[in-house]
Amino acid sequence: MKFFFIPVIIAVVFANLVGCSAKTGPADAYKNETPQQIYREGKEELKDKNFGESIKRFEALDVQYPFGEETEWAQLYLIYAYYMKEEYTMCVSAADRYIRLHPISPYVDYAYYMKGVADYYQNLGVLERMFTIDLATRDLTQMQKSYRDFKELVILFPNSKYAPSAQQQLIYLRNMMATHELHVAQYYYDRKAYVAAANRASDVIAHYQGAPAVVDALVVLVKSYRQLGLTKEEQETLKVLQYNYPDKRV
Repeated sequence: MKFFFIPVIIAVVFANLVGCSAKTGPADAYKNETPQQIYREGKEELKDKNFGESIKRFEALDVQYPFGEETEWAQLYLIYAYYMKEEYTMCVSAADRYIRLHPISPYVDYAYYMKGVADYYQNLGVLERMFTIDLATRDLTQMQKSYRDFKELVILFPNSKYAPSAQQQLIYLRNMMATHELHVAQYYYDRKAYVAAANRASDVIAHYQGAPAVVDALVVLVKSYRQLGLTKEEQETLKVLQYNYPDKRV
């Protein structure tokens, strides 16, 4: 008997969940309220840090009244609400949508900035947010996206109030990517793949001038050339290292 009873219960619960979801979708929620009421209450929920409820209200406003003045503001507030709720993928989507719909808005620079921040945090799991972990050892796909976001902001809106912060983020992310490449170079060197190590170290030196990782990349390059028996290249690289960083020893 119980083998038939459990699936029936699950089916009923699932049906109820679907029914509830359909009843509370953005197209049907708050239908008895004016757009001004929906917007005002959404802002209040946001102020009270009830991010889930504010998201529901702003989404409902966007669906039911797509061309209202309040809706444009709601689309902007959605970016922040998703971010605060740690729904970073949705935050990026909301920012992209705002940029697409309102490219000449005086607040579009905010959308670019939040997109960069959200792309950065998509790379972090719960443990990374709680503890100090070397992020340069992880896959940096999201950080590379974040770098492009901030770079786009700085290029398009050099006078934006968010530009100085974005510029600092660019320096941090660039250093992080350089350190990541250095880790890869050291990984190859430790496994005696000296050609691959030299290539990665050379990439760090060529593409990340000024990053702290460049110093150790030069060290890896010198050691890799030494292991490969490339005496001329080793001595030339050693001269560069000693000239720029006289205290560094190989």
